[in-house]
Amino acid sequence: MGPQADTAVKPQRSLLRRIFWAIVIGGGALILLNALLPDLDFSSQDRVALIRIEGVILDAQATISELKHYSENPLVKAIVLRIDSPGGGVVPSQEIHDAVKRVKNKSNKAVIASMGTVAASGGYYIAAATDRIIANPGTLTGSIGVIMEMANFEGLMKKVGVEGVVIKSGRFKDVGSPLRKMSDEERKLLQSVMDDVHHQFIQAVADGRSLEVSDVEPLADGRIYTGRQAKEARLVDELGDLDDAIHIAADIAGMEGEPKVVEPRKRFSFRDIIESRWASVFPKLELNTGVKLKYLMAF
Repeated sequence: MGPQADTAVKPQRSLLRRIFWAIVIGGGALILLNALLPDLDFSSQDRVALIRIEGVILDAQATISELKHYSENPLVKAIVLRIDSPGGGVVPSQEIHDAVKRVKNKSNKAVIASMGTVAASGGYYIAAATDRIIANPGTLTGSIGVIMEMANFEGLMKKVGVEGVVIKSGRFKDVGSPLRKMSDEERKLLQSVMDDVHHQFIQAVADGRSLEVSDVEPLADGRIYTGRQAKEARLVDELGDLDDAIHIAADIAGMEGEPKVVEPRKRFSFRDIIESRWASVFPKLELNTGVKLKYLMAF
């Protein structure tokens, strides 16, 4: 190959190199932009926001943050909560419930609940705060009640020759201890706590569903309902799927045409990648000790 051919090839390679680096830099910029601004959208079309509440409810902050974000977005005219959860902790369920009420009262935006496979106990507690509840006919819902589960290892400890020692400053300080049998007085105390939290659930359902407390009490014995049964019991407004719920939300908000749906995209996080990788190697150890109240369907 002569000098002229070499001269012709060099500009070509230089051009290809520029194109390659332009693609790399452009792709990197898009990834970075998506990580920093996952909800970036330049369109001015009105939209329905979709927030998913899935799995056991252990923490409320992510859902509350999403509710606040969409309540402050003027282009979002209504919010649909897609609930597919058996419930979870009492406090996070109550916190999300209260956040839904704030959105309705302060932002004057419709919030619709769409029930998936299961939306029971704490999942239903959240749904009760919405403007309208849509369930599939086969959805499992209800389970209006509170549960507290504890273990007693006293018999096992005696068999292996281990003695539990507790030093306390009040006679109820170690209530629910797994080291000994619960006394009748302690059981009565915990039952009073359970009854109060159960009444809070009943009151929330009565307020959200525009029912009398006396109407809710017979339904609140912890039993589950199908979506169709729940509709007959006035715990659900309509039967339908997620798409039906989105269109109902759009209609309530006065939107015309096919609604544009937006939902939060998970932000890119190296921490999540590292934690998920290590979790597969070293499973997280959780010691569930003490008294814990749960709005949770227990099976």
